[in-house]
Amino acid sequence: MRNKCLIVDDEPLARELIYRHAQKFDSLDIVAQCASAEEAAELLREIPVDLMFLDIELPRQSGIQLLKSLHHPPKVIVTTAHREYAMEGFELEVVDYLLKPIRFERFMRAVNKYLQLSTSFQADFQAGRPFIFVRENKKEVKVPLCDILYIEGLGEYIQIHTKQRKVITKMGLNQVAEKLPSQFFLRIHKSYVICTSHVDAYTNTSLEIAGVELPIGRRYKNEVLDMLNYAASLSGV
Repeated sequence: MRNKCLIVDDEPLARELIYRHAQKFDSLDIVAQCASAEEAAELLREIPVDLMFLDIELPRQSGIQLLKSLHHPPKVIVTTAHREYAMEGFELEVVDYLLKPIRFERFMRAVNKYLQLSTSFQADFQAGRPFIFVRENKKEVKVPLCDILYIEGLGEYIQIHTKQRKVITKMGLNQVAEKLPSQFFLRIHKSYVICTSHVDAYTNTSLEIAGVELPIGRRYKNEVLDMLNYAASLSGV
């Protein structure tokens, strides 16, 4: 699997160095380079990205501010000339923190760390290990992520449709979406979040999961189709 990567740095030479380092990995695919946080935020709304190489000191808006503003950020490897941001970066659960000038050996360790985390999570997901707890009938109920087909928003409540049953809990759709890994879960409509692994068919306006047809909202259409088309290309479709 090739991981879609974004480089965000206002220095052309720094972007070029990261690009050359990344080219040495068959598993990395640099899909775009941005010189500002605003440009990166706009691109991330259009293209799903697995890994972002993010500089901290950017014009107008910092890399930290960008990261805090994203509801479903990709994995991040910080690239900066300043040590003082390290603690804040790790509090935001970045994969690694690289100081410029970035040697290839150090870059390689960071990428391998990301690849190990990504592979481990995907294996755990497929094995049914990751889960969330939600409140149902005064109990905290364990819901394995791999069992979730889709989640439906019902005002102040959500209904989690799983392979076995439906779970209703008082929680907003935005709230539960923030708990779910963006590699596998996708907002397709103001009322629906789906697990991409369970999509059986799709068109420009709807998709089908376990025999149920769900609408694709206009504001989500580009991101949904990009991700589903990307998944299809990985499967050789």
